[in-house]
Amino acid sequence: MTTTKELWENALVELELSISKPNFNTWFKDTHIVRVEDGTVYLGVPSQFARDWLSTKFHKDILRSLRMLSDSVRTVEYVISRGPKRSSDEARQVPPPPTELPLEAVHQKSNLNPRFTFSSFVVGPFNELAHAAAQAVVRKPGVAYNPLLVYGPTGLGKTHLIQAIGNHFRMSAPDRKVFYVTSEKFSMDYVSSLQAGKVQSFKEKYRQYDLLIMDDVQFLAGRDKIKEEFFHLFNYLHDSNKQLIFSSDQHPNVIQNLEDRLKSRFSAGMIVSVTPPDHQSRLAIIRTKASAHNFILADEVLEYLASTIEGNVRELEGALNTLMIQFEMRGQPLTINDAKTLLRGAGTTKKAVSIQEVVKTIANFYGVEEGSIYEKTRRKEVVRPRQVIMFLLREDFRISFPTIGEKLGGRDHTTVIHSCDKIKNDLRVDSLLNNELHQIRLMLK
Repeated sequence: MTTTKELWENALVELELSISKPNFNTWFKDTHIVRVEDGTVYLGVPSQFARDWLSTKFHKDILRSLRMLSDSVRTVEYVISRGPKRSSDEARQVPPPPTELPLEAVHQKSNLNPRFTFSSFVVGPFNELAHAAAQAVVRKPGVAYNPLLVYGPTGLGKTHLIQAIGNHFRMSAPDRKVFYVTSEKFSMDYVSSLQAGKVQSFKEKYRQYDLLIMDDVQFLAGRDKIKEEFFHLFNYLHDSNKQLIFSSDQHPNVIQNLEDRLKSRFSAGMIVSVTPPDHQSRLAIIRTKASAHNFILADEVLEYLASTIEGNVRELEGALNTLMIQFEMRGQPLTINDAKTLLRGAGTTKKAVSIQEVVKTIANFYGVEEGSIYEKTRRKEVVRPRQVIMFLLREDFRISFPTIGEKLGGRDHTTVIHSCDKIKNDLRVDSLLNNELHQIRLMLK
């Protein structure tokens, strides 16, 4: 039997998975179950404001988490109570949970975060190809794109996407085994099994899965014994038509100390990249994530966020969480001045780079003469670097189309627009170009 204290502690574990960390820390601190009577859970909260907010914003989440643990719970009432009851109320018994496994148990079994789903994944030009490849994998696991490797800088949603594949697979085929692991945890498991003389158990554990998802495979480089074990595991699962999903911070061909035979295995499937989101994608991400929390922002605040936070998706979420916390504390809409004050210093710091420096860096990267960028030539080896320059000047430095055209040999602004659109469209299908732009951006920082 479960006490009221244990019931609420278990419910909080579930709630923490479905609610953002700032919201959870702000609104669920100092909450407790006062009593349970006739199917009604009386939840103690520290203030009137907390009672109003929990009952209007999180009631469905709270009720769902409690019903998952006890099917006798019918509703929740919120009462102001300064601290947990230490009387016999605490020992009041509630019925045991239903016979089905709670979500947390399944979560632990697969090591997947249930919040990482396709429905909560924002698709844009910066990740469209990766998303399409992931969709193909769930339709034909072990057949289409095996292995699938998604690469790109940190904070762009790689982990979300590869775990979404796992969650979809787990829900659609509950009898098949899915497991998510980081390369670091995989390495630690192997070392532990080696020290304990249980390498065979290690092999059997990882060879049982129908879908194996491994994050950050770049960390396998340089670890010879672990790479050897990984190589044999890869071959075993692949030859058994089991699906393999990987992520990396860069294309496997440029990972140092990664053996050619592993590079070859990765290349035999599908390698796709995700890149930093453009302005419109950042705007879409902010709108989607704000909407998921029933958080309404004025258009000018949305635009300010999308223009100021030009880094990764994680940074966007952090900025949005900062605004949500303030809104929840104040209980009134945020103005553009509020946003500027709260997010002062949150924007990506850029090194001051001139157009000439951008041209020089990219010309050197592609091995063409700097002067040829300004000429009217249509030579293929010059056209692509020039288009990349135009694209980055517009996308990363927000320089106007006419100014870019004027600075790059007096070209018409329509030429610049065409070049930017060409690169943007190519990025959707060209993984090599994605990698090139990532390397160039690093050089320009």
